Amino acid sequence: MHKSFSRWAAAGTFEAMHDRLRQQWRDRMGRTPEPSAAIIDAQSTRSTAQGGDTGFDAGKKVKGRKRHLVVDTLGLLLAVTVTAASVQDRDGAASVVAKACAKVPGLKKLYADAAYGGQCALAIEKTHGISVEVVRHPANRSTGTWNSTQQPLWPEVVASGFVVQPKRWVVERTHAWNERARRLVAHHDRSTWAPVAWVWLTEARILATRLAQ
Repeated sequence: MHKSFSRWAAAGTFEAMHDRLRQQWRDRMGRTPEPSAAIIDAQSTRSTAQGGDTGFDAGKKVKGRKRHLVVDTLGLLLAVTVTAASVQDRDGAASVVAKACAKVPGLKKLYADAAYGGQCALAIEKTHGISVEVVRHPANRSTGTWNSTQQPLWPEVVASGFVVQPKRWVVERTHAWNERARRLVAHHDRSTWAPVAWVWLTEARILATRLAQ
């Protein structure tokens, strides 16, 4: 067996183990084994001097790699891909969403932030037949505001700065879970399979700990 194939097979083993644990946890929480809604998000993480496929995320000012996650509404992992940090969120969405839809054919809804809006959302809806809802910040002008001919006595104050976004906070919490693992704080591996395997193994360990309690 080719060495690279065996390594990817190991990553697949971690994924299969996680999927079994995810179904058990969803059952314990009174949910169906497979979700019908999911959330997508990406996070850029710095790389060490080991090298590998890296890039610079100009928005986050991070040089390294980017993890693209699709999780269910409990924050449990459905799919993950790793690219250079220079890859835009919308450009990395196609691959990770395809993996999630292949694993869970019953997905009907996908929540995303503004980075996945426009043509990206339309392409996902057309390709996979699922509805994409873009959750925007209240101060985002794209959300629109209600205008009345009679101004209210107490105008509504539009939130600014950090605001917890409906649904989106779930996947952001999953990113935080991953960063509690030392191997995921930064990308130490030159290969493309190891960063993916570490994510699956970390998430599986979290679920195994929960189920054991």
